[in-house]
Amino acid sequence: MSPSLQVGPYTVIALADGAGPFFSPRAEAFPDAGTEQWAAADRFDPGALDADGRWWLQFRAFAIRSDQGVTLVDAGIGPADGPAAAWAPVPGALPASLAAAGIEPSDVDTVVLTHLHTDHVGWAVVGGEQAQPFFPHAEYVLQQAELDAIEEVNPQLRSSVIDPLRKTDQLRLLDGDTPLRSGERVIATPGHTPGHQSVLAEAGRELVAVTGDLLVHAIQLLHPELAYAHEMDPERATASRERVLGNRAADTLYLATPHLTEPFIAR
Repeated sequence: MSPSLQVGPYTVIALADGAGPFFSPRAEAFPDAGTEQWAAADRFDPGALDADGRWWLQFRAFAIRSDQGVTLVDAGIGPADGPAAAWAPVPGALPASLAAAGIEPSDVDTVVLTHLHTDHVGWAVVGGEQAQPFFPHAEYVLQQAELDAIEEVNPQLRSSVIDPLRKTDQLRLLDGDTPLRSGERVIATPGHTPGHQSVLAEAGRELVAVTGDLLVHAIQLLHPELAYAHEMDPERATASRERVLGNRAADTLYLATPHLTEPFIAR
């Protein structure tokens, strides 16, 4: 059974798509991290280091289910011929994880793409030359700033993801913080990419933030100021992390992260 978290009317379900090593050493990814910082991160998330000392990543998406429908946050690494095949452990298992959670692709109302990196859009559109959105009834949500920067972020995704979504009129572009029709909120969290976004689901004094790549390693949770080599704007990324981690609107903040060993972390 997929791990899940209940926050008011929302059931947030962690959907495994794969697991594997990062493509470069973690010390290169976080060049300013010190020995004590790494030690603290390893105590917090020991599963992020494999037996050979490699940074070991989980690849997951999240479904948010309520009586208002199903929102999917990110679309994983995708099939064997997907855009992440050059480095991620494809094929991903997201379709099987959705089925195990009782969710059919046609049940998904909204797909929030946090950003245009290949390990977050893999199942968005499938089929190669006969490309079709994998979630046939869903509105796909992306920040306008991300699309504007696609040539810098990931130009290959224009033809493989954006154009097919436009052809079926399933792409919705946002400009900053925006409520979703099922009650969650998208918030702009730029820095990792220019149009990176996260999703908040709130009920009373509880809040869950589905972070995308705002948090890729526990060291950022313990030291949000540390620059990550694959952030396009490290200063904005730090500000975005601090915005989410410093949220004082809730007594309990849950973080739902795609790459840490445990899918849910309470703050």
